[in-house]
Amino acid sequence: MVGLTGGLASGKTTVAGLFQECGAFVIHADQLARTVVAPGKPAWKEIVKIFGPRVLQADRTLDRATLAKLVFHHPRKLSVLNRIVHPRVAREQVRQMNAIARQHPNAVIIYDAALLIEAQAHERMDRVIVVTANQPIQLQRARQRDGLTKKEALGRIRGQLPLRTKRRFADYILNGTVPVTRLRPQVRQLYQELLQEAALSHRTRPNRSLHS
Repeated sequence: MVGLTGGLASGKTTVAGLFQECGAFVIHADQLARTVVAPGKPAWKEIVKIFGPRVLQADRTLDRATLAKLVFHHPRKLSVLNRIVHPRVAREQVRQMNAIARQHPNAVIIYDAALLIEAQAHERMDRVIVVTANQPIQLQRARQRDGLTKKEALGRIRGQLPLRTKRRFADYILNGTVPVTRLRPQVRQLYQELLQEAALSHRTRPNRSLHS
């Protein structure tokens, strides 16, 4: 299992897509988070109980933008939200990983998670890839892609570990600011290395489990 992380708008999603092009299986933490907070799920109930109905949309799904505004400038509230969501995301990640590994023992499985290190999920990974970008590029991309103000984008960047800290946990570092035409061959080469490693190690690698 390979953890893929980076900062806000660093190019992590692009890298995940390039790995998928190569044949890797990609599990997106953001998609898992949406699953575990679906209406009626235990995490959804806890969030609504703590943060109130203002975080719900008309269809009863979470209003993620409103929830983000509530927590990103309030470390205690963010910590509460993380305690609700992260363990459930972790269990679902392990479940999906094991399901893929049973069907495809030699597969390279990429876990795409912005908060991989903050959630200590890197401890469950065999390798960690960090995608980097400088802050001006991050701000520009976040404003264009997500429609954030500079203040909102800065708040989200500051709500994550600095990229210089994430680099310390990396087995591999990719520059997310280079053109895709340069990034693609780097990802292909890395994928081949990871594929060889997976083929060598799968026979002795047990299925992982996570208990709460």
